[in-house]
Amino acid sequence: MIRINLLPFRATRKKENIRRQVSIFLLSLAFMLIILFYFNFSLSSKIGNMNTKIKDTQNELEKYTKINQEIAEIKKKLDNLKKKMAVMDTLEANRFAPIRLMDTMTQVVVAKRMWFTNLQSKDTKVDITGVAMDHTTVADFMVRLENSGLFKEVDLKTLKRAKSKKGSTSQYINFTVSCTKKPLIQPKEKQITAKAKAKK
Repeated sequence: MIRINLLPFRATRKKENIRRQVSIFLLSLAFMLIILFYFNFSLSSKIGNMNTKIKDTQNELEKYTKINQEIAEIKKKLDNLKKKMAVMDTLEANRFAPIRLMDTMTQVVVAKRMWFTNLQSKDTKVDITGVAMDHTTVADFMVRLENSGLFKEVDLKTLKRAKSKKGSTSQYINFTVSCTKKPLIQPKEKQITAKAKAKK
């Protein structure tokens, strides 16, 4: 009977299986390393691009920040200029205010039926004291003041019969009227609003 020893063959086959498994493992490991390297390179590239975009955005932001600061400074200078112009316009208008007031008084006075005894003007307040022939004359005078366009409020403060030199009651009437002047110059915003309403 012939006997064949298979142990060397089995040992050789086992070694080949081990060698094959080690080769597969090494190839898999190499493949994984290649994939990891690729993803790492791709991620680094994306991070680099993002950093570049961030720097560009920061530069743009700084640029617009400077522009906004310049615009704010220009607006501030423009506001100061508008305030100065408003003051100049007010001074220019106030320069002719006394002339306009006296001209208005000559127009609204009821001729031959009344006369002034005192006229005081301070800021927007005007106090007019006078003597009239009757109550109707005082009422007519107040209506004329309201329609003159110079005053926004006209109030009667006192109204009483005058005393004669002998102490008896006179037919004349003493009166005091207090007026509030309208602004000589309207703010630009109000002027624009008024023009818009007029168009409607």
